[in-house]
Amino acid sequence: MEEVFKINPLLIRKYNQQLSEYASYPTIPYWDNSIAPISWAGIFRQEFNNYNHTNGICIYIHLPFCESLCTCCDCNKIITTDHAIEEEYLLALEKEWKLYRNLMQQTPVIRQIHLGGGTPTFFSPKNLRRLISIILKNSIVHPVYEFSIEAHPFNTTRKHLEILYSSGFRRISYGIQDNDPEVQRAISRVQSFDQVKNVTIMARETGFTSVNFDLLYGLPKQTIESIEKTIEQVVTLLPDRVGFSSYNPFPIAGKVQGLPGENDLPAAEKKTNLYLKGKEMLMENGYFDLGMDHFVLTHDSLYKAWQKGKLHRNFMGYTTQNTGILLGLGVSGISDTGNAYAQNTKTLADYYTSLSNNQLAVKRGYILNEEDKLLGKNILDISCKGKTTFTETQAALLEQYSFPHLALFAKDGLVKYDKTYLEVTQQGHFFTRNICSALDIHLQRNKNVSDNATFSKAIQDPGCPIPLYI
Repeated sequence: MEEVFKINPLLIRKYNQQLSEYASYPTIPYWDNSIAPISWAGIFRQEFNNYNHTNGICIYIHLPFCESLCTCCDCNKIITTDHAIEEEYLLALEKEWKLYRNLMQQTPVIRQIHLGGGTPTFFSPKNLRRLISIILKNSIVHPVYEFSIEAHPFNTTRKHLEILYSSGFRRISYGIQDNDPEVQRAISRVQSFDQVKNVTIMARETGFTSVNFDLLYGLPKQTIESIEKTIEQVVTLLPDRVGFSSYNPFPIAGKVQGLPGENDLPAAEKKTNLYLKGKEMLMENGYFDLGMDHFVLTHDSLYKAWQKGKLHRNFMGYTTQNTGILLGLGVSGISDTGNAYAQNTKTLADYYTSLSNNQLAVKRGYILNEEDKLLGKNILDISCKGKTTFTETQAALLEQYSFPHLALFAKDGLVKYDKTYLEVTQQGHFFTRNICSALDIHLQRNKNVSDNATFSKAIQDPGCPIPLYI
């Protein structure tokens, strides 16, 4: 069992700033509308041909529909009880996939598929099988593949699990948030612990080898006692992975989350104590603190990847898969080729219109320069390995923008560094996003570009498994 390291609460107060998730570099606020669909098509075609044959590709499919609104969710979602909408959306996804297939000069090698939302289990088992069949038809499945899905305990059936398993899925992530009934009512996310237990058992009986629970802290009505009870219940089910993230209500993409009354939300110090109590209990029960509020059991593939220095991070969070190509399908889906990012339009109407015109639904993005690539690697190394090295060409840039911040972090015992390397200390592990921000030259050059509505708190992730699909 990993030793529970005590974090200095004074440092928590000092560094609790508004910062990015660093699932990309540059981060999304610095992207623009300069990538037109036709130019993105050319970029994707070239990079696909470079990576597909040797590494395969990862595919994220955004399924945005939910039957009810959970006020703790900041993902791109569409609330409806009309399941007839599934058909039109599947046809649009099929059209988008065909447009990308037309750009591929090789048979695609599928290494990773992740279904995110919204609520992917909003879709019927039959339609989920149909969707996967569309992607896999005339494709090659990589020998080391990983298919995963996000699911709601309330509407996940055994039939869903059986269909997904037969389609190659072995990982499932359940959005739990909290087990306390009063907290659940406050966020309109009601499910009993028995339901959570049943769907977890069903997944394992079906053959799923990895189960993840997503939990939130800082929710309205939460107390130390309710967090303790939630974690006590969670560890009895031994999920392989636990995301223990912060609830941060703020406006996103012009829409405001349901905001509980101020008296229902824990104050900053109490919220920090909620996290520290949950972290302590998870680690006491055999979970390893991977970083960025992710905890894993030591048999899990993420832990083994961390041990080998092969952990990767992208818009789907921490992963063992690093193919060089991430293709995002569906409304608001984000793609990453290593040299460029592209994000689909965020509205369903615009998404359908683009595809009806035989055009990719790309709305915005960013083309990386050499400086971006070097700094992006540094930030990725810090997020996944807790250390990085600098090149001679970076020296002047880092001395001007980054080293003044790193000097303060070093004084507080968070990092060790010189002109050639940086290493995060055990204390600094908790402040990974702050340390990454010191190397975010776009942020340091443009302090006024990002405001407090853009990012979430630095020591806390927002409550969405894939927070930047918005």
